Amino acid sequence: MEITKKHIRKKSNLSFIFIIIGLFFLPFNSYDGIPVFGEFSRDSCVIFFLLASISAGFELLLNKKLKVPYRNPIYIMLSIILIWFFLTLFFNIIDIKDYYLKNTSGLERFISQYVALLISAALFLLTYYQVFSKYDIRKIFFLIRKVFLASFMVVSFYTFIEIAIIYLGITQLEPLLRLFDYFPFCDVWLDFKFGRISSVTYEPPAFASYLMTIAGWMFSYIITSGKIKSFIPSILVVLFAFLSGSRSGLAVILFQLLIFLLYFIKRRSYHGKLIKIGLLLFLLGIPIIIFNGKVFGEYIVNKIESFELDNSKHSTSNRSRFGMIYTSSIVFLKNPIKGVGFGQVAYESRPLYPSWATDNNWEFRDKYLNDNYEPFPPSYNLYTRILAETGIIGFGGLSVFLFVIFYVCYQKIRPPNKDSWMFLILLISFAGYAINWLQIDTFRVYGFWICLALLLILTKGQLSFGKKKNYNG
Repeated sequence: MEITKKHIRKKSNLSFIFIIIGLFFLPFNSYDGIPVFGEFSRDSCVIFFLLASISAGFELLLNKKLKVPYRNPIYIMLSIILIWFFLTLFFNIIDIKDYYLKNTSGLERFISQYVALLISAALFLLTYYQVFSKYDIRKIFFLIRKVFLASFMVVSFYTFIEIAIIYLGITQLEPLLRLFDYFPFCDVWLDFKFGRISSVTYEPPAFASYLMTIAGWMFSYIITSGKIKSFIPSILVVLFAFLSGSRSGLAVILFQLLIFLLYFIKRRSYHGKLIKIGLLLFLLGIPIIIFNGKVFGEYIVNKIESFELDNSKHSTSNRSRFGMIYTSSIVFLKNPIKGVGFGQVAYESRPLYPSWATDNNWEFRDKYLNDNYEPFPPSYNLYTRILAETGIIGFGGLSVFLFVIFYVCYQKIRPPNKDSWMFLILLISFAGYAINWLQIDTFRVYGFWICLALLLILTKGQLSFGKKKNYNG
C-alpha cells in the first residue's frame, strides 16, 4: 500500500493525542496499578505515554525521520550522564556480580533501574520531542496548560469534597465521593486517622508532587490574563499544598511561588498585578487571622518542628529519611570516584545503617531490613544516591546538567519578550523538581522530561554545536 503524507499525519496526531491524555491522567494513580509495569505500575499516565511511543515508532518506520537534538549541549550532557551511569556497571562488576538482596542480584537490579531510567530519559523524552516538534511551540504550551487546568478542575472537585468530609466532618458527602471509584485509575480512600489530604493520588506526598508539577503552569495564568479569575488556580495550588500534610511538598511549592513573585518584582509592567496578588492574599488572610490566627500559627510552627528527629509524630519517618541519606553519604565516601554502580546503593548500605535510625524503627524492621518485603529500600535523596552509585563524576555531570538548564531558562526570561512566560514556567518547574529530588530518589518524574523536551524545542538552533543552517535536531 502506498504511504502518503496523510497516513503519516494520522500517526503523528495519534501520538499527540495519547500524550495529551496521559497529561490529563497524570495525578490519577490511587488505583491498584499494573504489577507488570514494575516501578511504573501505579502511574496511569505511563499507559498513554507508552502508546504514544509505539505510535511514534510506527511513524518513524513510515517516514524514517527521527528527530534527535544531538547538537543541543543540554541533550549532549544528558547523553554523557546516561553513558557514565552505564559504565559504572563495568567499573564495579566484580562486586555487583556477588550482590544479592531481597531475592534480587546486583546485575538484575542494575538492569531494572537502568531500563527504567532509559524509559524516562530516552524513550519518553524523544517521543515528546518528536511529537511536539511538529507543532507551533506556543500553541503546545497553551494546550498543555489547558489540559493541566481541566485535570486540576476534576482534582479540585474531588479535593473539596474530601476536605469537607475529613476536616468539616460532613460525612454525608462520602457517597458522592465514592462515585469517583468509577472514574478511571481512581480508588477513593479517606485518611480519617491522620486527617491528611491525598485527593486522587495514592498518598499526600504524591498529591504534593502533582501540585508541584502544575504550579508553574497555573501561576502563568496570572501573567497571560489580567482577570481576577486567573488567580484562582494559583490560590488552590497553594491551599491544597497546605492541606495535603506533605511537609516537603509544601516547602517546594512555596519556593516555586517565591520564584514567581521575584519575577513580578523585577518587571515594572507587572507591578499592578503584584499589587493585586498582595491585596488578594491580604483579604484572604484577614478572616484566617481573626478566626483562626492561633491555630494557623501553631500549624506553621508544627510544620517546622516536624523535621526534627525527636518529633513524636514524625520521628520514625524522619529517622528513616535522614538515616538513608546519611548512609548513602558514607557509601560515597568509601567509593568517591566511580561509586558502587548505578542502582547498587542498597546492597552497600545494609551493614552501614546507623543505630540512631534503625533502633525501635518499625520501617527498618518490617520493610527495609525484611527480605520478605519485596520493594528495595529508598535512598530518599537523589543527589546522595547518585553520589554513592556513580561517584563524584556522575554527580558532577548531573549538577552541571541542572545548572545549565537553570542558566538557560533564567537568561531567556531576563529580556522581556513574548516567550518569557514559557521559560518562566520551565524555570519554576525545574526548580521544583530539583528541590523535590532532595526527598525522593527516582528519575521517574514525568513533568521533568516533558519540560526538558519543551526546553530543547524552544532552544532549537539557538544552543547548538556546529552551523545553525544544517541543524536537523
